[in-house]
Amino acid sequence: MNISNMKLSSIEARRYSEPEQRPQNVRIDHNSTVTLFSASDATEASVEFQYTASYGPLGLIKLSGDFHFQAENAREIAEQWSQDKNMPEEVASRIHTAIMHFCLPEAVMVSRDLRLPPPIPMPQVKFDKQAEQQGKGGFSPEVA
Repeated sequence: MNISNMKLSSIEARRYSEPEQRPQNVRIDHNSTVTLFSASDATEASVEFQYTASYGPLGLIKLSGDFHFQAENAREIAEQWSQDKNMPEEVASRIHTAIMHFCLPEAVMVSRDLRLPPPIPMPQVKFDKQAEQQGKGGFSPEVA
């Protein structure tokens, strides 16, 4: 199973409120959707997708694109998807993971331009004061 030639065809992003009016807590929901899965031959298919990062009342980032999918049973998977918009779990996991890995960095850049929070959790730095007090080593940060 191989995914190649992933590219974006459209970027839609919108901020609904001014940066000064943003709420304290923002829930960011991610969604990736396969919008078209069509076989070009027995072992290759073309897949169109849409990725959405929704910031609720604050904003929205929507990316659309496509890629080539190669597998021994690509035509069978495309036919199954055409019938019931479903695909084998292993294939779905691989495809949606690839979409997220491709789109998240793009969404981070777009969010910066719109002054929205990045759609990924930022690491938290914590200092382990207990270990220092117990003599278990130096004062060092833990990044989670």
